[in-house]
Amino acid sequence: MQFKNPEILYALLLLIIPIIVHLFQLRRFEKVTFTNVQFLKNIILKTRKSSQIKKWLTLLTRLLLLTCLIIAFAQPYQANQSSFTTTNETVIYLDNSFSMQAKGDNGTLLNAAVQDLIEHVDENESISLFTNDLNFSNTTIKAIQNDLIELSYSPYQMDYEAVILKGKKAFTKDKGSVKNLVLISDFQQKNEVLTLDKDSLVNYRLVQLQPRATENVSIDSLYISKDNVETLELTVMLSNQGNPIETLSISLFEDQQLMAKSAVSIDDKIETIFTIPNNKAFKGKVVIDDVNLNYDNTLHFNIDKKDRIKVLAINDANADFLRKLYTTDEFELTIVNFKDLNYNIIVDQNLIVLNELQDIPNALSTSLKSFSENGGSILIIPSTKSDTPTYNQLFSVLSLPRFTTQILSEKRITKINFSHPLLKNVFNKTVANFQYPKVNSFYRQSNPSGASVLSFEDNATFLAQFNNIYAFSASLDENNSNFKNSPLIVPVLYNIGKQSLKLPQLYYTIGITNIIDINANLLQDEILKLENAKTSMIPMQQTFSNKVQIITDENPKSAGIFKVKNKEKVLQHLSYNYNRNESQLNYLNVSQIKNSTNNSSVAAVIDDIKSTTNINELWKWFVIFAIAFLIIEMLILKLLK
Repeated sequence: MQFKNPEILYALLLLIIPIIVHLFQLRRFEKVTFTNVQFLKNIILKTRKSSQIKKWLTLLTRLLLLTCLIIAFAQPYQANQSSFTTTNETVIYLDNSFSMQAKGDNGTLLNAAVQDLIEHVDENESISLFTNDLNFSNTTIKAIQNDLIELSYSPYQMDYEAVILKGKKAFTKDKGSVKNLVLISDFQQKNEVLTLDKDSLVNYRLVQLQPRATENVSIDSLYISKDNVETLELTVMLSNQGNPIETLSISLFEDQQLMAKSAVSIDDKIETIFTIPNNKAFKGKVVIDDVNLNYDNTLHFNIDKKDRIKVLAINDANADFLRKLYTTDEFELTIVNFKDLNYNIIVDQNLIVLNELQDIPNALSTSLKSFSENGGSILIIPSTKSDTPTYNQLFSVLSLPRFTTQILSEKRITKINFSHPLLKNVFNKTVANFQYPKVNSFYRQSNPSGASVLSFEDNATFLAQFNNIYAFSASLDENNSNFKNSPLIVPVLYNIGKQSLKLPQLYYTIGITNIIDINANLLQDEILKLENAKTSMIPMQQTFSNKVQIITDENPKSAGIFKVKNKEKVLQHLSYNYNRNESQLNYLNVSQIKNSTNNSSVAAVIDDIKSTTNINELWKWFVIFAIAFLIIEMLILKLLK
């Protein structure tokens, strides 16, 4: 037993005073004369004997009472041996991802965890706590109680490795302290596996919060499945994890007005279709009625007036194939003969196609360099009679590989990069028995680089991408190649055109990198901002001569439809939705995770930490004993005659 105030124990020496008073009775006796001395003697003997017993008992209870009070003021306690020699550090990770919306026995998993932390962590104990988007260092539960109560769900989910790394960084460098890293989560199953390396300095404590049910219905995606003159068909993809549902309500809203409502039955996955008017702006959302996770019950989308992508084809050859690809509903195609080119219109374009020019003058190279630096895209198709020096001069200006020699031999185009953005999602599966196109001649390149899209059978490049520049190594003239008749030409050239101006999509996903081009010409000090009724933010952006490129990642934080504004002018609308990767309620088996201690609840892990480091204060017991001795003394004085 140890004492916080051991100096108070010196007061125990004062207990000798009542003992001395008791032993040496200082009171003088008064003489009284009696006629019968024998009778007086008997009375004195009897009274003195019973009185002495009562006085000794009273003295003993008072001494014990005072002793208990003195020891109580000295504040005695007991603790483990390690508590005297080490300090204790506790770092808590509280998962506030959307899967923590699932219902447990005491409400949502997140709210239950917050309540347990507030109730069981000592309010003045120093801790560090972090979530997926907030950080509280060297604080107390009392100081952050309101922040925890108001804690919202985060669209960003830290991976397990990042959680462990951040938790370890929150500890001090004191190797003598006991470090407890507490992870409070539902431990949803992801692509990564949670592994904990053995660490002599850190105690890993896992608290897996489990929902009562793992059923959930989510809106996974939405796309335009049919585009007619007057109407658009929207296909909504739904998925169900759990028992089949006979009737699920699904509604389509424009702004806040209900446009359509239906009911579907769903086992696993299902599609449902809504029809909306075409050729008009539409700011909508699809909503389902599901009682489990809330975040995936709504999907926002918008359709604005479509901007046409400006394409300039500079020709020395037939450009009919470009007219068929770049149609007027999506593209504004301008075809000019090389000799009639007006250089002033280059800056206004989104894509420039050099269609089999025989030579490229310095003035055009200079204009194309400036155009590329301002975010414009370029497609280079050489001629069979290309003047190699002038082409190489352009390539040097644009930092592209040079043409070395022209190879006059037939080559098949057999290597298709299905993962390249131009061809991604074009084919349902990798094609094996494909009728490969061919060329009769091509240009060999020095130090070929860039991202290969299509290659010859000997791995020489046929089409490569260099940032916003695309270059063929062979002429597409029908006398040199049958590529124009190949199914590949449509997705390749169409997607090159589409990617030259990244027009807003139906919606974007929060938490991944989104690059959006806004058709706008800004003055030097002007910036674009995203705004809705709840929030306003300035996204990362880059201004070019004919557009502004917006880049969003973790912002905005909340789902909804945002206005893209230049000052007070609304240029566009952008819709953002939460990532659906939290919708599948599958969980890790934490009992199989090595080098950790598993606890069934937040209360259990806090009590476990206290039991290993707790100082057992005993002063309350001594106060209780003092009161007990006081009561005993009162009973002795009252009952003992």
